[in-house]
Amino acid sequence: MLLRMSSLFVRTLRDDPAEAEVASHRLLVRAGYIRRAAPGIYTWLPLGLRVLRNVERVVREEMDAVGGQEVLFPALLPREPYEASGRWTAYGEGIFRLRDRKEADYLLAPTHEEVFTLLVKDLYSSYKDLPLLAYQVQTKYRDEARPRAGLLRGREFVMKDAYSFDVDDAGLERSYARQREAYLRIFARLGLEVVAVRATSGMMGGSLSEEFLHPTPVGEDTFVRSPGGYAANVEAVTTPVPEAVPFDGLPAAHVEDTPGTPTIETLVARLQEAYPREDRPWTAADTLKNVLVVLRHPDGRREPLAVGLPGDRELDTTRLEAALTPAEVDAFGAEDFAAHPELAKGYIGPGALGPNAPLGADGERAPSTVRYLLDPRVVDGTSWVTGADTDGRHVLDLVAGRDFTADGVVEAAAVRAGDPAPDGSGPLELARGMEMGHIFALGRHFAQTLGLTVLDANGKQVVVTMGSYGIGVSRALAAIAEQGADAKGLVWPASVAPAQVHVVAAGKGEDVTAYAEQLAADLVASGLDVLLDDRPKVSPGVKFTDAELLGMPVVVRVGRRLADGVVEVEDRRTGESVDVPVGGATTGAVLAAVRGEARGPGAETGSDR
Repeated sequence: MLLRMSSLFVRTLRDDPAEAEVASHRLLVRAGYIRRAAPGIYTWLPLGLRVLRNVERVVREEMDAVGGQEVLFPALLPREPYEASGRWTAYGEGIFRLRDRKEADYLLAPTHEEVFTLLVKDLYSSYKDLPLLAYQVQTKYRDEARPRAGLLRGREFVMKDAYSFDVDDAGLERSYARQREAYLRIFARLGLEVVAVRATSGMMGGSLSEEFLHPTPVGEDTFVRSPGGYAANVEAVTTPVPEAVPFDGLPAAHVEDTPGTPTIETLVARLQEAYPREDRPWTAADTLKNVLVVLRHPDGRREPLAVGLPGDRELDTTRLEAALTPAEVDAFGAEDFAAHPELAKGYIGPGALGPNAPLGADGERAPSTVRYLLDPRVVDGTSWVTGADTDGRHVLDLVAGRDFTADGVVEAAAVRAGDPAPDGSGPLELARGMEMGHIFALGRHFAQTLGLTVLDANGKQVVVTMGSYGIGVSRALAAIAEQGADAKGLVWPASVAPAQVHVVAAGKGEDVTAYAEQLAADLVASGLDVLLDDRPKVSPGVKFTDAELLGMPVVVRVGRRLADGVVEVEDRRTGESVDVPVGGATTGAVLAAVRGEARGPGAETGSDR
């Protein structure tokens, strides 16, 4: 296909949009690929839509190659399926809800597990119908509280979601493995670096899930890697649990005065001064801090929660939310302290929390008792310094399991570089990444909830087991733009570029125009998509700047050196420019540049500027 700048619906901008925070957002708007319609919502212009369709094409080809069958569901869906699965409430404020004129509830679908399940239930009833892999490429909607970074975190986005249906767990394992391999091929074809990491399943549930993260400083996810190959989203990292310590011989707990020590730092200093140890100095790791938060549940209920963790660790609310999904974490404010006068701010200990809270006169624990969860490192027999629930006092030698217990264990402490990998494969290093895809071995939750069963080979009714596999198509486009951008503009890989070649007619002579037209036609005839800058009254400098901004993989400049029998061919992906003789070999040289092949004899490095 031949695209002409003289008639193309595009307008490039010289200045960055004021709201843009990352390179992909700035450049996609400046280059005329997208335009902002509302916060987190964008209009696709012709060049942007061509890239989007190319990304979709790669995804479709790989889905079809593993037996996927494409369908298309509505984005507007009724409440009932999501009510049945519990996600109408569990999504909280994260989805767009609306009512029709008859007051029936609907939502703009953020994902489609429920309706895929019901469709298969409607059509299939025997093990002979399975396995099945169905997928769609469709627009999704989520009511992001803070849409940002352009296409990387929006309220409307294009996603590929696929669902596998198998009669048994062995079938699910095979389906999951095929999807995982297909994802790796998709990202390789898109030229997008990804790391497959272990992940939490969240509201999706299931026994196994992995994220495909694109390493980038602007990523919103933190993940870890070890020298031995362990990789996980930080939310999925588990703590190697130390062995329990025998209680025998441990000193009794005792309360001491520690005035003016509401922080770990001041407490350690006071311990060092007033209660020095004989074996070593006190450290923050000897203290147990109890962090208060409020859980906001999807039904609107607010629940106070305390998390006990070693004093040298910080609470990671992202990890806490992942562990307690679908609840969200809010700060524990002044009004919450007023509702719990038993909590001494700055001196909170286990004695006022969870199962340790004192019983009332009737022998029952007060309904306002704050639930108490512990870090996995706080094992039975470990000894701690912690708050005594009285202003200016702490308790020393308080032993877990002997002197206090908790309502449970939670992985909520921040993961640090150098922490041991859970599988023993070495120290962890931290990196930032952007989620490009997520695959889940869902198991039978949705099928059980929605009644999807089939008759097995013995005539017995069995619940189908499912997998769910998503790729953020529009987000992948933005990540590709982010990864390839340079100081001049966008740089697209040939697999997704709106055109593989940008021919710039940079001169006033009719010979320049005529040759540029002929070269563009020859390249199209050779199977390439070509963007021709044929604008008659635009200066060469503006054309060159636009070519760099728009980011086609190869730029051919036809200018004043045409009189010397050469044109300049630049590979934007490498920055390499060569002078190519005009003649029968020109088209071949450009084709070689698109393929990233080495230049043949007669090609010299040069510049037409």
